[in-house]
Amino acid sequence: MTDVPPLRQRPAASPSRGVHLDEISKRIIEQLQADGRRSYAAIGKAVGLSEAAVRQRVQKLLDTGVMQIVGVTDPLMLGFSRQMMIGIKCEGDLEKVADELAAVEEIDYVVITAGSYDILVELVCESDERLLELLGRIRGVPGVLTTESFVYLKLRKQTYSWGTR
Repeated sequence: MTDVPPLRQRPAASPSRGVHLDEISKRIIEQLQADGRRSYAAIGKAVGLSEAAVRQRVQKLLDTGVMQIVGVTDPLMLGFSRQMMIGIKCEGDLEKVADELAAVEEIDYVVITAGSYDILVELVCESDERLLELLGRIRGVPGVLTTESFVYLKLRKQTYSWGTR
């Protein structure tokens, strides 16, 4: 994999810490979701603001962690033939286990959950051989009791439009 700067970690979800977005900010986000390279001038025309006002609002959305502007790739197109979600049952300090899993390069999503699993991770890798190595590494993390793997066969929907509708 290539060296990519890490994404800013989102703050822990809390019902009392939601950020209120006005309709113009939501429309700006929708414009960037449609095309993350759209110019501030074009966004301004679409939402009725000046280029400078759009630039200021986008910077505030970035600075507060409300959004990130990233390039999303298709792992299959890049030669990563295995994608999967792994449910993990743990004992002990879940945060410590989650932190160790988050340090694994191929794991791109780690969430502590309530329910059947304590932690869910998503990973992308090149081959079954690498997948087997990663499963061994995950199962070897202190505190991991069991894992259940869910191999992705076909992606039917993926969206990034939270909070704008």
